[in-house]
Amino acid sequence: MAQGRRQRRRYKRRSTGQTDYHRRLKLLRGETPRAVVRVTNTQVICQLVEYESNGDKVLSVVDGKSLRSKYGWPSDASAKSVPAAYCTGYALAKQVQKAGHDEAVLDIGLAASTPGNRVFAALKGMIDGGLWVPHSEDIFPSDERLAGAHINDSIAGAVDKTKNAIEEAN
Repeated sequence: MAQGRRQRRRYKRRSTGQTDYHRRLKLLRGETPRAVVRVTNTQVICQLVEYESNGDKVLSVVDGKSLRSKYGWPSDASAKSVPAAYCTGYALAKQVQKAGHDEAVLDIGLAASTPGNRVFAALKGMIDGGLWVPHSEDIFPSDERLAGAHINDSIAGAVDKTKNAIEEAN
């Protein structure tokens, strides 16, 4: 560990592997709100966050719990699957547009940027919902995975019902 007079300790969030400060600084320099996507053990969380000097300001949040309670996502279905991530991103885009925001920059944190993963499913939902986020078309999961056809047919119906409920609520 850095103990000497001339040595400097790393920031705690960097040493514990929670924050990449170089990537965060690049995102903050653009001065556009960040569309933050985090996948936990039980759900996908999507937030629109603005930088402020005394701390980040969260403008809007949609997570797996609100997807179930507000928009009718099935309680027996996973809230962190690819279709759930898509619906969560779609709901965030609709909420944010209602508040007057129309563009953002994707912030995936320390998650792996593998094409077709849940983070990019949420991004696809945001784009389909009308939020403009810089992206490449080849990173999205296939339409069958977004609809939930790889899980079972009832999930495909749940995705449509949830999207309709999001449209009606916003």
